[in-house]
Amino acid sequence: MKFIDTHCHLNLAEFENDREAVIKNSLERGIFPINAGVNYQSSKAAAEIAENHDGVWAAIGLHPGNIKDPAKVDPADALPENIRETGFNFQLYEELAQSKKVVAAGEIGLDYFYKPKTEKKFQEMKVRQIEVFKNQLDFARAMKLPVMLHCRAAHGDLIKILKNDFTKNGKIDGVVHCFTGGLAELREYLELGLRIGLDGIIFKMDLDEAIKNIPPARLLLETDCPYLTPPRVSEASLAAGGPPPLTGRNEPRNIKIIAQRVAQIRRQPLESIAAISTQNAQELFGIEIM
Repeated sequence: MKFIDTHCHLNLAEFENDREAVIKNSLERGIFPINAGVNYQSSKAAAEIAENHDGVWAAIGLHPGNIKDPAKVDPADALPENIRETGFNFQLYEELAQSKKVVAAGEIGLDYFYKPKTEKKFQEMKVRQIEVFKNQLDFARAMKLPVMLHCRAAHGDLIKILKNDFTKNGKIDGVVHCFTGGLAELREYLELGLRIGLDGIIFKMDLDEAIKNIPPARLLLETDCPYLTPPRVSEASLAAGGPPPLTGRNEPRNIKIIAQRVAQIRRQPLESIAAISTQNAQELFGIEIM
């Protein structure tokens, strides 16, 4: 079986000491990663890693959590991926998009989970995020790239913006990464023509009904590593309730654990989930695997 990990972060500092080993291990297992950027520095790193490895690709974009409040000062010792940007610099990201290994704009979107202390500050944060998100939709359209959409506690606004933008400017292909919605949100995203990305969050939230209702052609798998480490389970232990969650850093090799759980929920063979999700990823991102 082969898998495409459609959303991971081997470009971040958590993999600084053993990145080459993790990539080698992934490729030897038939797992092909797409590393997503969260700001310019991490996007640049993702593109460079992809350029240096067959079977690895990159997405570039500004995560909503990396949008800077101009009134605040960033810590001087921030890791590259923690650097915040006051807005989306089209020209800088356009230069990265010239690489043929860049296959998506991402991850981009909205995140209202961590709210400022006052309602005024919260509304200001939302305005900044929405402006940057709209700019990146324009970028994706101009670069002819699909989008990797991040959405946390913001489905209503994200869906509204996408509907308005797609109606006005034409649809963009893409995936709702780390899907956390219910059936209502699923139907909205499917109506917009988007794919649905499933990762370790499916072990932490009850998403079973939504997972059962994802059309086969819209299903994608991801790890979002180093985050959202899934439990280490086998098909037999899944049926028995499974062991305690696996702790520590997540890696692309754990995508099979996610696929096993999805297969169980959908009552399909693991091989079927692997095949259809891999085919869907190749079609969405325009890539071929070895």
